[in-house]
Amino acid sequence: MRILWGFFGGLVFGLGLVISGMADPAKVLNFLDLAGSRDPSLAFVMGGATVTAFIGYRLVWRRPAPVLDPAFDIPKNRRIDRPLVTGAALFGIGWGIGGFCPGPAWTALPLLAPGTLTFLPTMLAGLWIGGRIKATGLLDPKGAGT
Repeated sequence: MRILWGFFGGLVFGLGLVISGMADPAKVLNFLDLAGSRDPSLAFVMGGATVTAFIGYRLVWRRPAPVLDPAFDIPKNRRIDRPLVTGAALFGIGWGIGGFCPGPAWTALPLLAPGTLTFLPTMLAGLWIGGRIKATGLLDPKGAGT
């Protein structure tokens, strides 16, 4: 049952990305282009997503546990450290260069556009390399690993 709900949630998310235009890298790049052909329409998509998430979290936190899990999986680390800022910067730079973030990139995969077919393997390679770097402890200021 959990897999079915996960599939349904992913399907709704993917359809939302396609309908909103967030799966189109040209539209995303025009949104990010402050000096050129600026297209602010994605701000409405992000605003709508923010309001929806805000309301959804308020409703979910009233429950003692998720519907399909025995407990909430809440991160315990709340520090803003160098690995977090570095990862966020790399994510933003990759989004700005490629016009994709991971969700819309996967959503655009069935279109078989050359940009998508270049971005996804590169993204997966970056995730793998990042995991290897993190496992060696190079990002830990004390060198003790994670």
